[in-house]
Amino acid sequence: MVRATRSAPTLSDVARHAGVSLATASRAINGSETRTVGEELRRRVIESAQLLGYAPNANAQAMARGATRTIGVVVHDLTDPYFAEIADKIATAATEHKLFLTLATTGNRIEALGDVITSLDSMRVRAIILVGARWKDPDLQRALRTSIEQYVGRGGRVVALGMDFPGVDCVQVANEAGASALAQNLVDLGYRHPLLLTGPERHSTAAARAAGFASRMADLGHPLPPTHRISSDFTRTGGTIGMRLAIEARLDYDVVVATSDVMALGARREASRSGIRIPRDVGLTGFGDVSTLIDVTPGLTTVRVPTGQLARLGLDLALHGPGDGTGSVVVDAVPVMRDSTPRRNRG
Repeated sequence: MVRATRSAPTLSDVARHAGVSLATASRAINGSETRTVGEELRRRVIESAQLLGYAPNANAQAMARGATRTIGVVVHDLTDPYFAEIADKIATAATEHKLFLTLATTGNRIEALGDVITSLDSMRVRAIILVGARWKDPDLQRALRTSIEQYVGRGGRVVALGMDFPGVDCVQVANEAGASALAQNLVDLGYRHPLLLTGPERHSTAAARAAGFASRMADLGHPLPPTHRISSDFTRTGGTIGMRLAIEARLDYDVVVATSDVMALGARREASRSGIRIPRDVGLTGFGDVSTLIDVTPGLTTVRVPTGQLARLGLDLALHGPGDGTGSVVVDAVPVMRDSTPRRNRG
């Protein structure tokens, strides 16, 4: 007779049994370099571990106690100057803490994120910082949650930059508020008929920026018709394609609003090819204010995301945060008006 074998209990099992978060269970069993657990909670977790037969992992205890000096950073696209700038700022901040950096990319394949986390886990990195947006896909979220729980269960920490993820400490960007403020500024300058170039509908960052902008325009009495909201990839090529679709459809607009700086660059290139002069014929805006685009002419109106602040806060949470989502913070995104959106004469 073949007997079914019972799988070994995990730290997630212990956390559920003790009624605590995974991060708390990890600190109680593996220890922590920076945070301690109250004696009552620690006793409850240890009792649950003993009851379930959970055996601590030596590598997990080393990670939790700060014995490793390597931080993993995951970005979706290293060719995107926004992601590259954040990664560079994290590297600078890590050097100040005498830490090493292992940089990984999903190659713009969000479905690969879980596998990347698993690979970094095998390298015993002390913490993982995820840079980028969350996608509205339940299946992807479940797979990602599993990879994160396994890594945290072995003593690691996960921090998300620029997105929200339940149970994970996050540094979020006030994307909706920033886009709303941009809409107000454009209306104040005389713009009334924007063309909105958004990223994929499942892309949470693009969706938040588009929602903030469209909502404010509606509040100001200038709602966007469906034809003036074009979805494409959250890339330079996506901006090019979106602009081309608008030109082919012969839409009427006075400003092109892209939900990222690189999309704005793609739109600018396609507009130039078609004889549309920016800003003489139409205005143009982006989102991000990445430093590598500072010399673009005319200067690009955009919404500034403080990448240096994102990096510093993210690394601080990775090293010292609670690890259970309660340490999440939000950074402001502020419009920066430049020559690509001059005042429009409404007379």
